[in-house]
Amino acid sequence: MKHAWIALTLAMLAGSAQAVEIRQVELKTGEVDMPVHIARPDGPGPFPPVLFIHAKRGLDEAEQRHIRELAEQGYLVVMPDWQTGRMIERWPSEHNPDTEKDVEAAMDYLMKLPEACRTPVGIVGISRGPYYAIRLAARRGPDIAAIVSYYGHMQNPNAPEPDQLFRVAPEVMQLTTPMLFLIGEEDFELRRMVGGRAFYALWERGVPVEYQVYPFARRAFDFRPDQGPEEKIAARHARQRADQWLRRWMKLDAAGRCQ
Repeated sequence: MKHAWIALTLAMLAGSAQAVEIRQVELKTGEVDMPVHIARPDGPGPFPPVLFIHAKRGLDEAEQRHIRELAEQGYLVVMPDWQTGRMIERWPSEHNPDTEKDVEAAMDYLMKLPEACRTPVGIVGISRGPYYAIRLAARRGPDIAAIVSYYGHMQNPNAPEPDQLFRVAPEVMQLTTPMLFLIGEEDFELRRMVGGRAFYALWERGVPVEYQVYPFARRAFDFRPDQGPEEKIAARHARQRADQWLRRWMKLDAAGRCQ
């Protein structure tokens, strides 16, 4: 696919020993030119590939910080901006199925990067991001090693109200991909209900799954500007759990490298 490389920054987190390169490309997907952000660890590679799928709130400093943290942990991260290319405003209520093609194109792009290990990818999704992840995994399970869901949608946002209240997305019943759920105890009740049903549906079918609930943690506990002390701890714990889950199911060695 045609794309243009645009160098953006070379940055290092305070106190971190590893530099991370952040760059942006434009990826042509049909009629759309989609911005894609790439976070690359320092060193020669290859690196374990991770697809980061942002929430419907759009991209800002929180998402850039998150992909940088993943790169600090040693992952090569690709984050498609599935809203900007299609001129979708922040916080859309409805789900646009065309954006799924864009996210899948970004995964294909990630898998072909020269510095990416030739292994199944890990996916980290935020809020609506995990809905994209389960849709992808239902179609392309062998290409996906693991999913980390931060308080994710487990139902089609366009589904009727009874489905939103009482059912999980049908893709959940097709998944074989290991999934880690991370959610705050005080998140929206509907999100907790549907996520809990997805956990049981996966566990009953023998799919590797874990469901981590954080006491006193609210919606978006890991980046909200008014984080309480418990939420700050929860955010650090969630990042560690996500790293452990990806390392386990991407079959990385003790140094976090592809085997």
